Amino acid sequence: MLFTAAFSAFACSEKVQEEKEFNYTDERFADVQILHYEVEGFENLSLQQKTFIYYLNEAALWGRDILFDQNGRYNLEIRTMLEEVYQNYKGDKNDKNFKALEEYLKRVWFSNGIHHHYGSEKFVPGFEREWFVAQTKCSDEIAEVIFNPNVMPKKINLAEGVDLIATSACNYYQGVTQEEAEKFYAELKAKGDQKHPVMYGMNSTLVKDKDGKIYEDLWIANGKYGKAITKIVENLKLARPYAEDAKQQEVIDKLIAFYETGDLKIFDEYSIAWTENTEPVVDFVNGFIESYGDPLGMKASWESIVNFKDIEATKRTEAMSNNAQWFEDNSPVAKEYKKESVKGVSAKVINAAILGGDLFPSTAIGINLPNSNWIRAEHGSKSVTIGNLTEAYAQSSNGSGMLEEFAYSQTEIDIIKKYGQFTDDLHTDLHECLGHGSGKLLPGVDPEALKAYGSTIEEARADLFALYYLADAKMVELGLLPDAEAYKASYISQMQNGLLTQIVRIKLGDQIEESHMRDRALIARWAYEHGKGAGKDGKDVIEMVKRDGETFVKINDYEMLRNLFGQLLAEIQRIKSTGDFNAARDLVENYAVKIDAELHKEVLDRYTKLNIAPYKGFVNPVYTAVKDKSGKITDVKISYEEGYTEQMLRYSKDYSPLK
Repeated sequence: MLFTAAFSAFACSEKVQEEKEFNYTDERFADVQILHYEVEGFENLSLQQKTFIYYLNEAALWGRDILFDQNGRYNLEIRTMLEEVYQNYKGDKNDKNFKALEEYLKRVWFSNGIHHHYGSEKFVPGFEREWFVAQTKCSDEIAEVIFNPNVMPKKINLAEGVDLIATSACNYYQGVTQEEAEKFYAELKAKGDQKHPVMYGMNSTLVKDKDGKIYEDLWIANGKYGKAITKIVENLKLARPYAEDAKQQEVIDKLIAFYETGDLKIFDEYSIAWTENTEPVVDFVNGFIESYGDPLGMKASWESIVNFKDIEATKRTEAMSNNAQWFEDNSPVAKEYKKESVKGVSAKVINAAILGGDLFPSTAIGINLPNSNWIRAEHGSKSVTIGNLTEAYAQSSNGSGMLEEFAYSQTEIDIIKKYGQFTDDLHTDLHECLGHGSGKLLPGVDPEALKAYGSTIEEARADLFALYYLADAKMVELGLLPDAEAYKASYISQMQNGLLTQIVRIKLGDQIEESHMRDRALIARWAYEHGKGAGKDGKDVIEMVKRDGETFVKINDYEMLRNLFGQLLAEIQRIKSTGDFNAARDLVENYAVKIDAELHKEVLDRYTKLNIAPYKGFVNPVYTAVKDKSGKITDVKISYEEGYTEQMLRYSKDYSPLK
């Protein structure tokens, strides 16, 4: 599972307020700030490791078009039109239509399509329809997709009571209804291996032909997305000789075999080999991984990250992974839902070297894979916290004013400044390393039983695991936190974020759609409601305090709040373990979706005064191979000079086999 970086009012601490020479900022547009990230330590890698990264970097860039097409069937065509106008426009480039097109194009690049990367709603173009048609000679069909708000309005629709496929613009299904898709895969699962089920449907488009036959159009080298996959495979083969050991070469071989055949059993073999290959310094993810972009939670978007281990920082995550069984045994979850034996949990802190697909430009700060439940149970999982990205986020947030605007008092401000970065990093570690890897499904439970609510429930489960254990004395005992008060910074951030500040990302009148946002709202709102009168002396555990017309969150009883987190963790693990769809639906619909309109307006007004962007993403560094006369690589240089627009146009020119 992948944990998207939480929007926090409190991305600030004494640890990260030191000035750094590296320039993290690039540019800002709409609701987005673009950053650079530093690949610290790359120069100290061996030539073999640098060369390995170079070719893996190339493999990561060739998959970009796949994600654009997965996000919507018109995205590549629209992107090409926009880029052609942007580069060849002969009129006044200060014209309002051209300036609006420029911003629209930058948003399309950032979201890998015409829908918002987080909120899922379609962008509203600021340029006139007649002007755009005159520039592009586009068809009425394309014009309707761009300009008609009723055509493909949402990339992913999770609303209750409608056909989620018919009302979602993502390009994973063609001509089939939700009922037909669910029936198709239910029949496959019934015929398949019940003990070791493959991840059905993850690498295909489900299509109904003109005769009514439903089939899977596989994403493979000689099939759909074949031109892009072939280039990915070519670069994986070039990378293979520079792998750090024979096991890593085996990982690459199995990934190539999967790309060439589409065989899901081979993907499981690849996942096992990748999970168990923990020794190399350089590692990578490349493929169809996460299912957040599919309303049914089955189809996997394409993504890649190339990285190398931060040896010193990894000591922190190893302290947790080495004690994984203790954490499982001492969880507040019912015994029948716990793993009797936790296997193969490995965790490390990494430096990202390149980001691609669904991890770019907006990315995660932590990853836990593989997603297959039975592989996790029998072979374990690999977890990473992406240290150089969390550093970039933290540095860019310094001095934003969010902390002072939304913190209840100076006490909270002081706690965040003292402990915020410690607890942010540790929360990510616990979420990825242990949270996603904890618990088990009961025999016979379908991993997709929770359907559209599955992603929210899974992210809430991992977050609750982290929150519960952050307050445990074990954190201080292991040297992961400086003292028994530090966890309060995370609790303040969680409640403030879930009850107030994350809704600055949502337009007034809209509801919460994205799974991670729903997860945070669910936790905070459930704890707020169930904490009424449950604190010391009958006080509310959490209060929503009004002061001078502004709302603040005040925690009165941290100990009881931890108890509430434990209660909710136990219930959500029960839901996950038993596949209780109705309970999942009730939790999400009651606590995670709706927003109070009056509170929403207040928070948006306060946030607007700060003039900061609610979303951040990255420009990748540029890697250049230095070669001798024979063509052999003698060094790999890294540069941070390329800007956002320059990089996006270069990617579209040099890495676009599908358009």
